[in-house]
Amino acid sequence: MAAPPNGAEQNPAVALRLPDADAKITGMRVNLITQSSGPSYPGARTLALSLTIRPSCGLPGDYNYPTDSAALMRLLRRNTDLPTVILQRFEGDMHTAPKAKLLGVNLSDEVLTDIGYFID
Repeated sequence: MAAPPNGAEQNPAVALRLPDADAKITGMRVNLITQSSGPSYPGARTLALSLTIRPSCGLPGDYNYPTDSAALMRLLRRNTDLPTVILQRFEGDMHTAPKAKLLGVNLSDEVLTDIGYFID
């Protein structure tokens, strides 16, 4: 298997060229790790969470973001192309495991900035 161009495997922020346009989309591949940050009630649909965002390339840069399970799932459904089955499994893990992990998620710079990972 050939290495990605421009050292993409070493750089967490990779600019991608669109084939039909001259615009660039930048983003970062991250690992998402959730941990409950409040009391858990049996049957509760929404959990208070602490979301750790970690670059998947192994570089330092952990960021903790307070959110809840419903808001996180909305963000993932709107801003990723992850299959529904993967998102459903992750959502279930948030309710049953002490730490749920979703690895190798591509998030745009805009989304990362909106949640505070990047500071303008």
